[in-house]
Amino acid sequence: MTSDSASRMIELGRRRLLPAVALTLAVGLWWAPARAAGDDSLQILKKMSDYLASQKTVSVVFDTDIEVITSDLEKIQFASSTELEMSRPDKLHVHRVGGYADVELVYDGKTLSLFGKHINSFTQVADAGTIDQLADHLTTNYGMAAPGADLLRSDVYDALAADVLVAKHIGRGVINGVECEHLAFRNHDTDWQIWIEVGDRPVPWKFVITSKTVAQAPQYTLRMREWKTGVPPAADAFEFKPPQGATKVAFESLQGIDEVPPGVAPGANQ
Repeated sequence: MTSDSASRMIELGRRRLLPAVALTLAVGLWWAPARAAGDDSLQILKKMSDYLASQKTVSVVFDTDIEVITSDLEKIQFASSTELEMSRPDKLHVHRVGGYADVELVYDGKTLSLFGKHINSFTQVADAGTIDQLADHLTTNYGMAAPGADLLRSDVYDALAADVLVAKHIGRGVINGVECEHLAFRNHDTDWQIWIEVGDRPVPWKFVITSKTVAQAPQYTLRMREWKTGVPPAADAFEFKPPQGATKVAFESLQGIDEVPPGVAPGANQ
């Protein structure tokens, strides 16, 4: 190789490298302010918590994506849509429709009713208390996974921030055309992100939980589509009336109501 050829190759390599270096520097300059803004992430989360807790009645429509990992380490995602209405402190109505289950949950402060419309079966359990207590009972007493249930509590901030190790205010993003503050948090077992509306109505529009203790880090994502606060519910919104012909079963006999269908993803782990 002649000296002229070597010089041309060096110059060509330099020209190819410059755009990559410029892009790296641009990303670094963009990211630095986002990390520096982390000191107000907990304040923004607290503002959201205080706003939600101050609302007597809340209704929201949201979509859910839940990922599972098969025994072959394949990531499979399942999707569903949910309509939720609640009246503090002890009334809740949830209707979730997915590709494999159509489930209704009604709580009147005294009784928890679950109805699998796709199997025309229902169950009822005496459980007097508040929505906060029900959120605990769904996991501890009934073995039902409810990753987004903390957003329903009157103490959202305490529930979400209790075991936070790292908090960051990433910057801003837009969800469904709504400008949001983008926050990221780290716990021992999970990383989670939340997008909260900017302004006087700091409601969450997206909530993502990443499981760090499971291979390939599956995620659970809630994407809100419609928020309503302060709207009086219908008189019978929290009354459960079993449809004619529906079969009443024991709680443990009500099968096939999860977001993830049994047998579809063999060996799957959440």
